[in-house]
Amino acid sequence: MAITTRLYRPEDRQAFIDLNRDWIEEYFELEDSDREQLEELETSILDKGGQIIVALLHDRVAGTGAILPPHCDPGDGRKWLEIVKMAARKGLRGQGIGRAVIDALIQQARAMDADAVWLETNADLTAAIRLYERSGFRHLGSDDLWPTPYARCNVQMVLELSSAAAAQAGA
Repeated sequence: MAITTRLYRPEDRQAFIDLNRDWIEEYFELEDSDREQLEELETSILDKGGQIIVALLHDRVAGTGAILPPHCDPGDGRKWLEIVKMAARKGLRGQGIGRAVIDALIQQARAMDADAVWLETNADLTAAIRLYERSGFRHLGSDDLWPTPYARCNVQMVLELSSAAAAQAGA
């Protein structure tokens, strides 16, 4: 199974929306922040300096994810990016699509000169958490949590990309 990734194109819009709606509605309820990112993805992601990655399987969008400046700036002088809207097509989950997307997003973060990447998820999404952990993300402790616009998000994780960021995180 050859999974490839590339940057978002306008013709990917509906697939991005559908894949994310599917997983969110499967496990949770669509929230206002979801609606904004999905219905206004150009202004809520791309126009804010973000990028969307799509994973293709047999020339069909099988997964998505986005990276953009975070909704909350910790003000620590580092360049942060946030990963949002990671999704894989139902029936294809567990086949490497998420891995391909997260790897491409991390590569994109490096290309965007980020020092660190932040994300949030839900503790019930154990496969996603394992993927993030295997990709080098560490869990934030309760003293380090950022405000979240999502009721469902109860896990926050960070990936340090630069040695300076890693040293600062350890301080």
